Amino acid sequence: MKVAIIKSKVLFCILVVLLSANNLMSKSIYDFQIKDIDGVEIDLKKFSGSPILLINTASKCGFTGQYQNLANLFIEYKDKGLIVIATPSNSFNQELSDSEKVKEFCLVNYQTKFIITEIVNVKGDEAHSIYNWLRKDYRKSPKWNFYKFLFNKEGEFVESWSSMVKPDNKKITNFIDELI
Repeated sequence: MKVAIIKSKVLFCILVVLLSANNLMSKSIYDFQIKDIDGVEIDLKKFSGSPILLINTASKCGFTGQYQNLANLFIEYKDKGLIVIATPSNSFNQELSDSEKVKEFCLVNYQTKFIITEIVNVKGDEAHSIYNWLRKDYRKSPKWNFYKFLFNKEGEFVESWSSMVKPDNKKITNFIDELI
């Protein structure tokens, strides 16, 4: 009986160590890849050492005007190293039907110069791996379009903001200023 209890305790200790090691090896945003709006794979490792602002977007949303705020934010911070990545998504049924239409919409209406990805899912079983990671490791996921996620220079998640907070709001820029 004592041998069984000792074995159980040893197995429990091994499990705790393995789970702790797994948490220590937690991914950073730099461990992911995503395709840009033209279908070219972007390895986010190339942005190591730069903070990243990730935003799920949609072209037919009441918050779509925030593309202009994103464009302004990008212009203000691009020379300071901030990477802005917009991930168009139809997860909330408000995105155009294909990437070419999204690209044209963004360029014509907002003269976007920051990274725009292909259309991705941001929720559910088919969510892009970045959004699955945020949900699993940080319990953060977009509740609607234009949710913002900020990562530091090590690629670690820092903070998130809802659709109601514009990208160039002081709540966000104060964090960015600390990270730059």
